[in-house]
Amino acid sequence: MSPKVKKIGLALFVTLNMACLGLGSYWVFIATIGHEPATLTEAKLRQPASLQDKFVGASMVYTMDKFVVNLAGMPKRTIRLQVNLDMIGPESFQEIMDLENRAKARDKIVRVLNDKTFDDLESIQGKLFLKDKIVEEVNKVLDKGLVKDVYFTDFVMN
Repeated sequence: MSPKVKKIGLALFVTLNMACLGLGSYWVFIATIGHEPATLTEAKLRQPASLQDKFVGASMVYTMDKFVVNLAGMPKRTIRLQVNLDMIGPESFQEIMDLENRAKARDKIVRVLNDKTFDDLESIQGKLFLKDKIVEEVNKVLDKGLVKDVYFTDFVMN
């Protein structure tokens, strides 16, 4: 190699090395000394917390009172059931909290349970069909809100 090519290569190597060193130093400065923490102002601290803003887009679960219902068919059997409604959002939750809607939803669920037999609900598939039917019937009661899913926290048949 000629001495001219060596000098150009060395100059290029030194220049790239200095550029990398400068960029690395800048990143360290920004990450440590140059970092400015977010400041809280009195106006931000005094803003009222809104339930709707806090839970926008979040689902909310409403726990209904326990049901003890007679099942259809012979011999006579009963079911004890705790239903939790997974609501789509705060509007849905507020709507189901209304006493009239809550009573209508309970009535729909009792009617669905009265139509089922022990054999209908004995299998996992039967329980899944029951969940779908409850979602469908409760959604008929609600105007704006929707039930996304139903959870059973207590399910005893005898």
